Amino acid sequence: LSMRVDPRLLLEGGGEGLPRERVPFGVIFAHGRRFDGFHNRFQDIARGGMRIVTPQSAEQHALESARVYDEVYGLSYAQQLKNKDIPEGGSKAVVLVNPEGVNPRSRYFAVRKAVKSFTDAMLDLITPEEATRGKVVDLLGRQELLYLGPDENVVPEDIDWIVSRAAQRGYPSPAAFMSSKPRGGINHKEFGVTSEGVAVFLDAALRHHGLDPDVEPFTVKITGGPEGDVAGNMIRILYRDYGDRVRIVGIADGSGCAEDPDGLARAELERLVAEELPIASFSAAALGPRGRVVAADTDEGALARNTMHMRVTSDVFVPAGGRPNTIHDGNWRDYLDASTGRPSSPLIVEGANLFLTKEARQGLYEEAGVRIVKDSSANKCGVITSSFEICASMLLDDEEEFLSIKPAVVEDVLARLRELAREEANLLFREYDNRPGALPYFSERISNAVNVGKRLLGEALADVQRGDPLYEELKPVFLEEHLPRKLAEVAADRVDERIPLPYMINAFASILASKLVYGEGVVFVENLPEDRFADVALRYHREEVAQRALLRAVGEAGGLGEEERAKAVELLRIC
Repeated sequence: LSMRVDPRLLLEGGGEGLPRERVPFGVIFAHGRRFDGFHNRFQDIARGGMRIVTPQSAEQHALESARVYDEVYGLSYAQQLKNKDIPEGGSKAVVLVNPEGVNPRSRYFAVRKAVKSFTDAMLDLITPEEATRGKVVDLLGRQELLYLGPDENVVPEDIDWIVSRAAQRGYPSPAAFMSSKPRGGINHKEFGVTSEGVAVFLDAALRHHGLDPDVEPFTVKITGGPEGDVAGNMIRILYRDYGDRVRIVGIADGSGCAEDPDGLARAELERLVAEELPIASFSAAALGPRGRVVAADTDEGALARNTMHMRVTSDVFVPAGGRPNTIHDGNWRDYLDASTGRPSSPLIVEGANLFLTKEARQGLYEEAGVRIVKDSSANKCGVITSSFEICASMLLDDEEEFLSIKPAVVEDVLARLRELAREEANLLFREYDNRPGALPYFSERISNAVNVGKRLLGEALADVQRGDPLYEELKPVFLEEHLPRKLAEVAADRVDERIPLPYMINAFASILASKLVYGEGVVFVENLPEDRFADVALRYHREEVAQRALLRAVGEAGGLGEEERAKAVELLRIC
């Protein structure tokens, strides 16, 4: 059973009084023999992960049932905030599997079956396949473009099956329906795409804190194991970028924790990452005199694991794994020293989604001045990568064509991710320095400013058709400022044939809105009347194009010495 649901039915008080940006665009509910699931989105064209929740008991299932929509709403709103740089809005799917009556040996099969059934239930509603459309009561009356990605408990065989099923059922560009495909995609774990962005924000936070990581040593603690995507890649990137100047003093994951105030042995951590092993596999022989490793299979070990992020002192804490709301209004004070009130880490860079609640973030800031880079900023690069993969799936002929250019595409993507992370990090700390408020407040304001701008530009461009002068003027923006360079080089001439027009309109809107916000700041954009936003954004883009042309002309001009030419170019850049 699957159905579209009016989002207002699921919001307290029907969503009355909520800002427009907090009301979902659409909700899909699906029920099957052993699962219930929601897909929640905040924009018509949207992408976000599919998360499978697998309670171990009937009691835990009852608890999860009571909060499953709250979880999918919170995750999808967080996704909406971080999707600001891409055409797709934020969405999330959460599938809750009922373990009652399932033999433990059959649990894996039951989870895979739930994934397949939920996917089919979604496709029932969104595929243009004629055989299906005739059996659906359709009150929406138009094509929906939704894209999924893997989240908790989704395995590679699920990804392959979902893509194959979408093709079988006639979904347009089925390879784009699910991202992070093992071969024909950009696997987030293999290339560390989320962690690359987290690392940029960590670097910016350290420098803002007065610590130069290029020359000064610093310490880090991490939740999430060496075998995990974000945590494992953070370990790798930290050592890549800073070498022995970084000391990782604590790591906790589901298996246990390892701690050493003098720093855990780099070679041993790199071994665990390479072999995809959890932290409990850390060799005791590699521990320093003050170090310890404990497994979570005893009460003492579980307590150590569950409190590591609160207890261990470091310069920065990176939540790179763990359940949502781990630090909440009822326990955030445990992060502070009972006698001095000092935080165990003065900086937090959220690699994991929703690790801290809003109340916990605010309490830590007001009580102890903890500077927290919110998840919607810090870990946004994973969703940007998935958006690039969606474009590749639409533009390229098949998996083999993608594989033939994949190394160059990945290189372009990683460079673009670092650039987008750096642009937002610079604006985030600039706003924080110039105006009162905590970092998460400015992070959310940046996201909202871009998303409101996307909406206003989307509305202003709604009637634009392919071939129109404005479409042709903006098309280079998509090719040169959104698509990875290699992908544009290979497939630019296929854009009009293969990428849906609504997707292109959304792309134009997201590029122009983010450019204006990152360039001019939140206050400038918030003070623009809504009916003028699109005109200002278009004029801003045109002036930037003119400036680039002038830069090229001056750079190539004769009659100027090399030093004079360089000075003229630099002055134009500043302007």
